[in-house]
Amino acid sequence: MKHLTLTCLLVLVAASLIAHPHFQKTMEATLPGDIKVSLSFYTVPANETHAENAAVGAFLSPGMPTIEIATATKSGSVSIPAGKYTVGAIKNSMTDWTMALSPGQLGRGETPDMSKLIKLESMFVKSAEGAPHLVVDVGAGHGKLDGKATLFIGFGSLFLSGAISDIAE
Repeated sequence: MKHLTLTCLLVLVAASLIAHPHFQKTMEATLPGDIKVSLSFYTVPANETHAENAAVGAFLSPGMPTIEIATATKSGSVSIPAGKYTVGAIKNSMTDWTMALSPGQLGRGETPDMSKLIKLESMFVKSAEGAPHLVVDVGAGHGKLDGKATLFIGFGSLFLSGAISDIAE
């Protein structure tokens, strides 16, 4: 009985140490030009090893974030039709990523049709300050994306922005 109690106690302690709450987060925003967008994702812990080990050319989508765009939008030469998209990143190298939208909502482990991806003008930075959990947001761009509404993903020390709409001055 003593061994059973000790085993149960160890299992409970181990489960509480490795358990992590993953909850779904949804947010809505109205971009300039009255473009309504809705974001939805799961708050997963950052796992940069997965990004490091991914093959060049791979599409990664941590937490399977989706964006729903109510009306068609355009940023530079990139047009995005109204609809729902899975947000992800294409690995060009460990120091260069491109944000991309895959039409529809991908299922866990599902690979998108790479020919249908909408590649966004992107800006990638790696920072010593990390995001311990996935962060997805929309906001005004900066740097080379200044003057554009951007979609933002923070995952560990990896930060990627992609332009989704030109901001009218």
